[in-house]
Amino acid sequence: MHQLPKILKSETKIRFQDCDPFNHLNNGSYINYFMNHREDVLIKYYKLDIYKIALKEGKSWVSSSNQIAYLKPALLMETVVIESQLIDYNDSELKVEMRMYNEDKSHLKAVIWCGFVHFNLLKQKRETHNDHFIRLFESVNSAVEAQNFEDRIRLFKNKILSTQNINH
Repeated sequence: MHQLPKILKSETKIRFQDCDPFNHLNNGSYINYFMNHREDVLIKYYKLDIYKIALKEGKSWVSSSNQIAYLKPALLMETVVIESQLIDYNDSELKVEMRMYNEDKSHLKAVIWCGFVHFNLLKQKRETHNDHFIRLFESVNSAVEAQNFEDRIRLFKNKILSTQNINH
């Protein structure tokens, strides 16, 4: 079995309808870009189509929480790189970190931690992950060096500041 990538990457362009009057990506639209990225890369890299699973098995994942930090604006018609990785999981929950960068990844624009609960749509209750999913999560989980979101953002900001000091 070949090793699956732990960090999944895609590129997209910031569109007019998602921007505010200042040509910045609207704060609420960031989540849509992150979720669309994650749905696409799960299919591309893991052959995991959450909508087919929902139709076939009546089970999927629902959002349970989002924590987002906006660090630099994403601009109209800008190409951005989005990366995501599973950073924690248990028998019925997932935590995913996603990051948005400019095209050459020299500027981090936003970071989000998303919580998801495995959910039985037919019974309308929480579902336990099956062995197949647990094995997948074990193989791709990539924990980060922070215990909470605030610490993670502080690490990113410190890294940005140290990079700026080196360049000046």
